Amino acid sequence: MLFGSSGIRGLANREITPQLALNVGLAVGSQHESAVIGRDPRTSGEMIEHAIISGLLSAGCSVTRVGMVATPTLAFAARDYDCGVMVTASHNPPEYGGIKLWNRDGMAFDTKQQDEIESIIKKGSWKIAEWNSIGRVNETSCAVEEHAEMIIGKVGSGSLKVVVDCGCGAASTITPYVLRRMGCNVITLNSQPDGFFPARNPEPVEKNLELLKKATVAFGAELGIAHDGDADRMMAVDGLGRFVEGDKLLAIFGLREAKKSIVVPVDTSIMVDDVLKGRKVYRTRVGDVYVAEELKKRNADFGGEPSGSWIFPGISLCPDGIYAAARLVEIVEKEGKLDTLVDELPSYPMIRGSVPCSNDKKENAMRKIGVELRKMGDVSSIDGIRVDTGNGWILVRPSGTEPKIRITAEAREGVDELYAKGEHIVKEAL
Repeated sequence: MLFGSSGIRGLANREITPQLALNVGLAVGSQHESAVIGRDPRTSGEMIEHAIISGLLSAGCSVTRVGMVATPTLAFAARDYDCGVMVTASHNPPEYGGIKLWNRDGMAFDTKQQDEIESIIKKGSWKIAEWNSIGRVNETSCAVEEHAEMIIGKVGSGSLKVVVDCGCGAASTITPYVLRRMGCNVITLNSQPDGFFPARNPEPVEKNLELLKKATVAFGAELGIAHDGDADRMMAVDGLGRFVEGDKLLAIFGLREAKKSIVVPVDTSIMVDDVLKGRKVYRTRVGDVYVAEELKKRNADFGGEPSGSWIFPGISLCPDGIYAAARLVEIVEKEGKLDTLVDELPSYPMIRGSVPCSNDKKENAMRKIGVELRKMGDVSSIDGIRVDTGNGWILVRPSGTEPKIRITAEAREGVDELYAKGEHIVKEAL
């Protein structure tokens, strides 16, 4: 299976090779006449980008390069082309590479489109253009400015002091500038693009954001913003230097964006259901593409993932960490301190973790895990296996982007015991 829960990812030059990239370009170019392509700063980015471009051109598809940009910038630029191609492994470590494909409405290629691309590659049934129909390459430097102008036109002004940790990723090209143009006093961390990600792991989880937490307090900032490598994710730190859990951010955005309905993945806290009473909460598989698919299907108002992906369908069906940062600034500017907004929300203990598992062992392991989990309570198999225990729930699912089996447990009481039981079941199955 080529596509995971968020595009194509793997170790650069081992799993994500120039040959694979060439084949993806040939397959995409066989179905589309024009494409826009961008990349994050990973060391493998240009290698993969050039191989994809070769495939696209060979199939007769014309290509516009926008350079190193954030994923939401590329997805926004795709509105003027038949499709968009982003070379990124998002929040994965620097040794990973990846490819993600976008439609004109900012939505990632859906399951059907992914299957079509995989089929073309498997069969080698791509189109080869005649010499006089080979695609052409153009370049533009307008993508970042156009994305920034759109965001600034949608949000109000701000005067907050904000610390922005770009993680040496593609957010360096846009987030600090957008917030400054809003009127904020912006202090940047790790805002020099570097594909080795020397400052921290690209994933914006709490353990990787100690510097941001300290800097937010030290500079007396109202909030801190953190991105992953390609800025489709955004996480936050409040003025007290506390990491804001993704479920809390999901509730904060949902209260203000979701008038009737919201889409969340199966690993979302039941706190969100309690806070958003009166709104329909749709649950789907983990992965921004599945949240976007359900958003489009249900015509829902807002969708997001606790991992930091926030989708505002009135803007785009691509998770937009830059717009999310600007919107959060706007909310705090108008409604008060972020720590107060967070403390007003209920909190249920939750543990998220994982157990290493090679991709070739996941399927067999999940069969064994399922047998044991079904003994614990009511089961849902939307994505992995989720068991509702009455007092809480536990979800065990194979990661779609990394060689891991992920475990999430939440309970009003006894979450440690619930998680430990699930972890034991997973380890026994391996």
